[in-house]
Amino acid sequence: MEHILNLIKGIFMGVANIIPGVSGGTMAVSLGVYDSMIHAISHLFLEFKKSLTTLIPILLGMGIGIVGFTYVIEYLLKNHTLPTCLTFIGLIIGGLPILLQKFNDCKGTKPFSIINIVLFLAFFGLVIGLSIFNSTESGLMTFEINLFTLIKLFLVGIIAAATMVIPGVSGSLVLMILGYYYGILNLVRNFFDSLKSFNLDLIIKQSILLIPFGLGVVIGIFVISKIIEYLFNEHSVSTYCAILGLIIASPIAIFMNTNALANFPIIGLIVGIALGIVGAYTTYKLGTLE
Repeated sequence: MEHILNLIKGIFMGVANIIPGVSGGTMAVSLGVYDSMIHAISHLFLEFKKSLTTLIPILLGMGIGIVGFTYVIEYLLKNHTLPTCLTFIGLIIGGLPILLQKFNDCKGTKPFSIINIVLFLAFFGLVIGLSIFNSTESGLMTFEINLFTLIKLFLVGIIAAATMVIPGVSGSLVLMILGYYYGILNLVRNFFDSLKSFNLDLIIKQSILLIPFGLGVVIGIFVISKIIEYLFNEHSVSTYCAILGLIIASPIAIFMNTNALANFPIIGLIVGIALGIVGAYTTYKLGTLE
């Protein structure tokens, strides 16, 4: 049962990771799986079997979520923007009670000290700032195979992984700001399209481009996991204050980056609110099961 739950949570995290403004790390915290996932990653070689037991269902679910939702994200955001955004905002809000409980359980540091308030405001502002300076990029971006491109994809993979692991920071939003979001999305989609058609030339070409990006992702996850684990162990209250700032700013970032409130029918608002309530309840129940 635990493995099935982690698989489902991984799917939610995978979907969240490709929504601009939604954080896979936030979703992991909301679902109550973040601490165990970070511990498993940072202790992979010390507790190899136990770590794999934790990570495999989550990573498999993330893969299913990313691949499956890659094909529908563009359609949903283009044709059903507000209901889609409200659903994911509900998923984030549903995890706040669990996060606040973890915050209250922390011992040792005054939660409303000046440094913690400053951290909350600074990280709240970080998410809003990323959204304000969000750049527009071409959905037709393609990658040519050369050394410079492979190095760039490796570095982008490190950045993407780091931002995906940090709760409240949207890896897809950072990729969009860097100008690589649609390029990476197209790369993943083209790879699986070539697999379905069994086009060997395209499979090889897409693999050559995806491998350095994937290596960057793996290295980024390991490095940032070590840092995050240290912060939770040594500065837990301050870390949670920063995370709360990031998470509370996320709904604002979603609206800013999708223009969901610009023009929408009333039925879209009603459906979106209903789906948001379902999403909040789902996240809360999955988190409490942990």
